Parts: sequence; C-alpha cells; structure tokens
Amino acid sequence: MSMIRDLRAVVRPSSRVSLRKDPSASYDTTRDPATPSAVVDCAVYRDGARVQTALPLTPQEAMRLVRRDGGFVWIGLHEPTESEFAGIAGEFGLHPLAVEDAVQAHQRPKLERYDDSLFTVFKTIHYVEHDRLTANSEVVETGEVMCFTGRDFFITVRHGGQGSLRALRHRLQDDPELLAKGPSAVLHAIADHVVDGYIAVADAVQDDIDEVETEVFSPGRKGGVSRGVDSARIYQLKREVLEFKRAVAPLLRPMQLLSERPMRLIDPDIQKYFRDVADHLARVQEQVLGFDELLNSILQANLAQASVAQNEDMRKITSWAAIVAVPTMVCGVYGMNFDYMPETHWRLGYPVIMAITGVICLGIHRTLKRNGWL
Repeated sequence: MSMIRDLRAVVRPSSRVSLRKDPSASYDTTRDPATPSAVVDCAVYRDGARVQTALPLTPQEAMRLVRRDGGFVWIGLHEPTESEFAGIAGEFGLHPLAVEDAVQAHQRPKLERYDDSLFTVFKTIHYVEHDRLTANSEVVETGEVMCFTGRDFFITVRHGGQGSLRALRHRLQDDPELLAKGPSAVLHAIADHVVDGYIAVADAVQDDIDEVETEVFSPGRKGGVSRGVDSARIYQLKREVLEFKRAVAPLLRPMQLLSERPMRLIDPDIQKYFRDVADHLARVQEQVLGFDELLNSILQANLAQASVAQNEDMRKITSWAAIVAVPTMVCGVYGMNFDYMPETHWRLGYPVIMAITGVICLGIHRTLKRNGWL
C-alpha cells in the first residue's frame, strides 16, 4: 500500500514548471525514428518494469509477448491514419465505433464501455504565450488524447502538436509498484496529468482576465471612460474561455463514473484516486464558469462605458450647437431684405446687437458648463 500512498507524487512531478515560463517542457512530439510513423512508443511492462528487447517491438510482437509471459503492453500513437490503426485495432479487438472516433479526432470528452475495453477521450489544453492580448490572440490551444484500456493492453492516440506523454511514461517507469497495478494505473496517471494541465492554464487565463479587468476599470481614464480596451479583445478572450470550457465540462461525468462505479478493468486500489482527479476537475470547472460570468460583466461594463462616452460627446455637440444657434438666428433675422426693420438705420444698432448676442451666448455657455454638459 506504500505505492498507493505515493501515487500522487509519482504522477505529479515534485517541481512542476509553469506553462507560462516553459510551455515546451510538457509538449514533446518527437517520435522514435525506428518505429512506424504513427507509433511513438511500444513497450511491454511486466511486474512493474519495462521489458528490454534488442530491437523496438511492433504492436503485434508486444502483444505476443504479453500473451505468452504476462504483463501488459502500452502503445502510444500520434495522429494515425485509418490504415495505420487498422492492424492494431484488429490485433487488440477494439470496437469499430471507438476506432472510428480515435482516427477522426475532434471528439467530445467521454467514457465509453465495451465488452473488453474502456474508451476514454481527454481534451488537452495548452496556454499560448503572448506579449499582449489582441483581438486576434490565441489564448488556448487544444489537442486530444484517446485511451483504450484493456485487461492486458493500454493504447493512447494523440491528436495535435502538444500533449506528449513521453515524460509521464518515464515517471511511471520509475515506480514499478505503480505500473504493477496494470493499465488502470496508466489511465489514472494520464487523467491526472491532463487535469493538472487544466489547473496551470486556468491560472494563466486568470492573469489575462485580470489584465483586461484592470484596463477597463483603470483610474487613469479620459472623461471617466476607459479608452484602451477594445470590446473585440474581451470577446476574443471570451471565445477562448469557451473553448476551455468545452474541454473541461464534459469530462467531469466520466471522472465521476471512474471514481464511483466498480469496473472490471479498473483496479480497486486505483479507482479511489479518480475521486481526487474529479475533485480537481470540478474546481477547474467552477473557475472556468466564473471566467465566463466575469467576462460577461466586463464586456457589459465596457459597452456601458462606450455608451456613456458617446452620450458625453453628443451632449458637448448639442451644447455648442445651442450656443451657435443664437448668432445664427440673429444673423438670419437681420439678413432678410426688408426696407422697414427696427434698428437698421440706427448708428449704434450693430454694436448693441453684437453685445446682446455675445451676452446670450456667454450665459448659455456658463449654464451648460455648470450642469456638466461642457
């Protein structure tokens, strides 16, 4: 049971590197040149240790070793074509519907149970670094990890340029007691690895939202309205959060099923640790839902500020139009071609009319300025 107590320390490195600081640390898509194009790694594990062979194993050779001597095989593939995956699917008896989903990709996170295997889909999330959020900034990048869990095999199919499991495989190989639990231990490690990625990305997205919120409600604003935040930037961030939400929300139910329902292919000692993954996932889901609501409020506040700014501009335009209307009216009256009009032949008529016009304009200006229109 000491292995179980150390499970969290194994699947999570003691010193996790932030995605903001080193996004490449967890995303290695290098393939072994000695293996077929879609196969990243293929190994047999017996009694928690990797079986060493002189040459790289093919999936068919690995399965023959497992059936002869015991253990389980772990095969990792990256974006296989239908023809590349057909042989492996036939060798391991994978269900055609699950095989079709694994090849086509763009699947919703889910858990499907078949007679001899479990098919699990995870959405991986990678935070995209950027100096400044713009209306076209990509904040999160998604990929997929699809897992086939059987009695004596575990197959991962990855789609996307990030989400490599190479480092995770090496960490698991360093703990033979954990790997001795079989494919279900690998499934838990991958689930925990994916959810840990969600937590790191959520922290990074929180910083972007804080930055936008600070700009919207910044005290250094012209006329009480923020001039530095474009609504398109907020909307773009909201779209990226929606993409994040699509990866997190559907996965909660599968994690709950793995933690609550006894399953023939899941070791009882491992199953309880899925509950911890589900708890962390629920926390991330609440955080992402909070992001969505907060961005709605920020967007509404920014639009309201824009409306206030437009209203202030219209009030100023209207105020100056009222002031200019006075001399316009006077000039319009005395510009009419009538012979008999008051003061037209009076020596002081012009200066008096101009003085009266100026006084009226000044009075209107002071009144409007006192009321905050100018």
